[in-house]
Amino acid sequence: MLSAVNYFWKRQKKLLSVIFLLGVVVFLTACSNKPIDSSSTGFWDRYIVYNFSLLIIWLSKVCGGNYGVGIIVFTFLINVVIAPLRIWQTKMMNKQMELQPEIDALKKKYPGTDMESREALQEETQKIYSAHHVNPMAGCLPLLVQLPFMFALAQAIYRTPSLHQGTFLWMKLSRPDQFLVMPILAAVFTLISTWLSSYAQTSVPTSNKVMMFVMPIIIFFSAMGLASAISIYWVASNLFMVIQTLLFQNPFKIRAARREKELKKKRLARELAKAQRGHGKYKKSRKKR
Repeated sequence: MLSAVNYFWKRQKKLLSVIFLLGVVVFLTACSNKPIDSSSTGFWDRYIVYNFSLLIIWLSKVCGGNYGVGIIVFTFLINVVIAPLRIWQTKMMNKQMELQPEIDALKKKYPGTDMESREALQEETQKIYSAHHVNPMAGCLPLLVQLPFMFALAQAIYRTPSLHQGTFLWMKLSRPDQFLVMPILAAVFTLISTWLSSYAQTSVPTSNKVMMFVMPIIIFFSAMGLASAISIYWVASNLFMVIQTLLFQNPFKIRAARREKELKKKRLARELAKAQRGHGKYKKSRKKR
């Protein structure tokens, strides 16, 4: 029983980690409702939440006094800061893609029909990743880094009177979107961003396919019960990821380049085979003479 649980954890580690992190956000946002201001004490309240509050208010004033727009700009700034981490994440995913033939060979060697075979597959796979300095958990790191920002944003909205009463379009920032538009958009953009990140890969692991469709569902149901400000953050963040991917790691261009490379390789193989056949015919004609 323990081995089965262990195997499930290893296979779905990324998904379970995401569920845990979202659970932490939901739990922590309700931890304190005490108003935050310049007299607040403690490192988290005084230097993180309060300064986040000041930054969002300042950005909102610069953007015409709309707190929702201020949150969107704040989100874009956060994503610019963590962009290098996402680029590293993409490199890790590309390395995993290059190692996929080796992983596939291991899967044939260890088909996973029993627990011993599955454990051997996990161990050998980990050895390959370690040898090539690949971290299979790289996909979770950007979310882990964003967790404090999401928590601080939620706290700033709940605990700053002006932000707490702030509105954006039809929504009150401190309350869930009653029409579910933002939760739906958050789920849709999450699906698009994860689909784009995997589209360039030649082979997508089963766990990643599960993540691609389960993550938007988790985001949607989480956003239903969280402040609209968090939903806006998720929408803006995933929209930023879509734009970043299309601009800097465009999967359509990558696939087109790979396809062209494969066609060129096949052309060269055909030309080589034709040349060899021609050379064989020439040798036969020489022998007849």
